[in-house]
Amino acid sequence: MQRIFVGDVQGCADELDELLARADDAFGDGFELWCVGDLVNRGPDNRRCLERLRSLDEAGRARYVLGNHELHLLAVDFGLRELQPEDTFDDVLAAPDAREWLDWLRTRPLAVEGTIGGERFVMLHAAAHPDWSLDALLDVASRIEARLVASAAEARALLAAAPAADPLRDALGRLTRCRSVEDDGAWSSRQPARPERAWHRVWAAREHGYAIVYGHWSQQGLHVAPRLRGLDTGCVHHGRGRDGFLTAWLPGDGPRAAGLRAFDLPDDRFWQIRAHRRYYGTRPRPAAGGAPR
Repeated sequence: MQRIFVGDVQGCADELDELLARADDAFGDGFELWCVGDLVNRGPDNRRCLERLRSLDEAGRARYVLGNHELHLLAVDFGLRELQPEDTFDDVLAAPDAREWLDWLRTRPLAVEGTIGGERFVMLHAAAHPDWSLDALLDVASRIEARLVASAAEARALLAAAPAADPLRDALGRLTRCRSVEDDGAWSSRQPARPERAWHRVWAAREHGYAIVYGHWSQQGLHVAPRLRGLDTGCVHHGRGRDGFLTAWLPGDGPRAAGLRAFDLPDDRFWQIRAHRRYYGTRPRPAAGGAPR
């Protein structure tokens, strides 16, 4: 199976369909789609994106981790947040089968591990704590996942918790929203004040024995560094002063030229689908309200 890692889709279903058509042409049914999260929101067709991914998942040909926009969708449904002007996932919330889809989302993991060419890696949405080993990261993620899966009430309580009072709520924020690490080790969703405070710079300095594939950071763009592949290239942000792309990374398990390992540089194993059109500012604000209970 050829693994195809894809960056933040965010409801850009036409571009996802173009990517899947290209994968079908190249590999037939011999590929797996690995989605770094934020499959939904701000683009026009969240439901179609979810259906494409779930169909592959149920065929054993996809992996999908939760991002901050999936958690925002759940929080809106739980009544913990209001819909924002840029939110577009009303096509999920207003559907007759919304409850079934939202319950399915709660069962998605926060981190998925694997190996490529003998190298261990993890796919997550945003960031890892600089001090986490891979085993520690997976343990934290599994404990958060257990609370999300336990029941809708437990998931709501977790999302409503104050990060300062609940270490797992804080870890959930780091996994799905972090971009920078403060001098005291606390995480922030803000752009780093200094380049060396980017979460992955601090993480890389620890010289961990595993790699990370992630998304979330469209302003950074494609990030290709030793043991790091950041794939959010802002497809849904097309036309906001730049071109947006849906980016996929296609590593192979076989040997690379000159003895390079999977996460070494240089690396040109990427597909990029240019955004078909501008998405921001093209829709009215969605109506308030969550999914029927």
